[in-house]
Amino acid sequence: MKKTKYIFIIILLGLIGKFHAQQTPADKQTETISITGATAHIGDGTIVENCTLVFEDGKITALGSSISTKGTIIDASGKHVYPGFIAPAKSLGLLEVDAVRASDDQDEIGDFIPHVRSLIAYNAESKVVESMRPNGVLIGQIAPQGGRISGTSSIVQFDAWNWEDAAIKVDDGIHLNWPSAYRRGRWWLGEPRGLSPNKDYQKQLNEVVDFFNSSKAYGTGSSNEMNLAFKAMQGLFNGTQKLYVYAEREKEIIDAISTLKNTGIPEIVLIGGYEAPKISGFLKENNIPVLVGYTHDLPNFDDDDYDYPYKLPKLLMDAGLTVGLQNAHAENFQTRNLPFYAGQVVGQGMDKEKALQMLTGNTAKILGIDANYGTLAVGKSATLFISEGDALDMRTNILSHAFIDGRNISLETHQTELWKRYMGKYTGK
Repeated sequence: MKKTKYIFIIILLGLIGKFHAQQTPADKQTETISITGATAHIGDGTIVENCTLVFEDGKITALGSSISTKGTIIDASGKHVYPGFIAPAKSLGLLEVDAVRASDDQDEIGDFIPHVRSLIAYNAESKVVESMRPNGVLIGQIAPQGGRISGTSSIVQFDAWNWEDAAIKVDDGIHLNWPSAYRRGRWWLGEPRGLSPNKDYQKQLNEVVDFFNSSKAYGTGSSNEMNLAFKAMQGLFNGTQKLYVYAEREKEIIDAISTLKNTGIPEIVLIGGYEAPKISGFLKENNIPVLVGYTHDLPNFDDDDYDYPYKLPKLLMDAGLTVGLQNAHAENFQTRNLPFYAGQVVGQGMDKEKALQMLTGNTAKILGIDANYGTLAVGKSATLFISEGDALDMRTNILSHAFIDGRNISLETHQTELWKRYMGKYTGK
């Protein structure tokens, strides 16, 4: 009897897992697919009306307004086709529930830990990751958090069995949290409230410089002694990896870019950049792209425009910089709303196709995956989706199909299941 009870429990747990596990990843594309009649948003600022798009073996083979169709035909008349949106510098798949420590792999012990690789901790069956797809967010850069140097990121697609299947670009960059020149008073320690100069700023800056210089020397030395942290930094100096620097204020940004350039880092990306418009000329001169942080926010200072965070991406784009959206301060699950944050910038006067670039072509270029992703073009990956309306408007971005490398992926999630369940209650169906 006891044995029968255990068997029943095991079967029950198996059924629970069946109904609540992530959707099974799609099979590899085996037949040619043609999408016809759609308005194609290329992702580089251009639009093709009444477009036919053909892809086979995971690659786009034809695109234009007078193209012959092949294979399975999807009639997208009156609909829109977009390249898959890209979410940069997020800990998706590393953190599932904030309150459950066992599901939190986004931060490790230590301040200078570039050898910590986010990819091997990435959970391809994350329900949070799954929820990105119905809004068209199909690719992400998975980045560790915390410390001074948080670790090494990788770029993945959001329909995979495991992290090996998910990987698009392995160990693409290292993430550095630049010291803050100012700090807020810790009232619980008796410090005055408000901002005051960080007395340890120069010391913290010197620690960063010493670590980078030691890493560079390690790469040119002949010692046989292994240092995993210094070894992990070598891609920054030979240009095979990018350095993602988190900084907000004018002084911090100038100090970071100037100092890091002097240590021999050729590829630097600024993340955050709240005061970046003040030094847009400096950033352009040094060829620094910007991944703007959270736009749905209050201004940091009393004399800032009330809508400054909302229009920050436009100010930087108007200055001629390459700009993407990172959505810094939002929780992981809010990353699914990335297209609607871009849509908000349209409300600040940005051209809609330029706003789209911040999720597609621009971000792909910043991350170094633009040879295959980010725009719709012959020879590139068929990572795209079909929407019934404007993908930057939450009222009309309703996906009918989504493809990653040509694979027709599921758009069902825990959220869509709940929506159908309770809509059925309200409609009586």
